[in-house]
Amino acid sequence: MQPTATVLVYSDDANTREQVRLAAGRRPAADVPPVEFLECATLPALLEQLDRGGIDVCVLDGETVPAGGMGVCRQIKDEIFNCPPVLLLMGRPQDAWLATWSRADAAVTLPVEPVGFADALAALLRHRLAINA
Repeated sequence: MQPTATVLVYSDDANTREQVRLAAGRRPAADVPPVEFLECATLPALLEQLDRGGIDVCVLDGETVPAGGMGVCRQIKDEIFNCPPVLLLMGRPQDAWLATWSRADAAVTLPVEPVGFADALAALLRHRLAINA
């Protein structure tokens, strides 16, 4: 097992980024490595981090302004080679069809519910680490 997994969190809201960190904790499940978080509040910062590589999972806030996580997800799925899996944070459960349109790998609603979020994040980490193994 690798020493850590890197999770990139994109949201213009510092409280949302904190909810993500607290919900995941240091390790979202016993069978995945501990996580390190990189935080981005703007689209240029997010794209710069993705260009550097080494990201295992992206968590994108669909409510971010001006570039929402759903549109950003679709963009990075088209533009980033071997794009990391994306966990999308949605404002309402009714937006699940938009999460599908964005090609997100998983989606949860805001506010972040710790158990559901940790489960979704751990599943994406397992999948990503299995592919990279």
